[in-house]
Amino acid sequence: MQSKTFTVPAISCHHCTHTIQNEVGEIQGVAKVEADVATKQVKVEWDNPATWEQIRDLLIEIEYPAAD
Repeated sequence: MQSKTFTVPAISCHHCTHTIQNEVGEIQGVAKVEADVATKQVKVEWDNPATWEQIRDLLIEIEYPAAD
């Protein structure tokens, strides 16, 4: 199991966190997605076949890119 915690500057409300959790949670292999409005932090836990690149690309696609 891999995990990563990162900042998503575009998070501004609970709708944002809900969207991130639903969309990323649909990737096969993603076990957990936690997004926090106050800190703009997202934590994702995944295993194969999911990859960080796949998660990162989806976040860009749904307009919630992770900060570098």
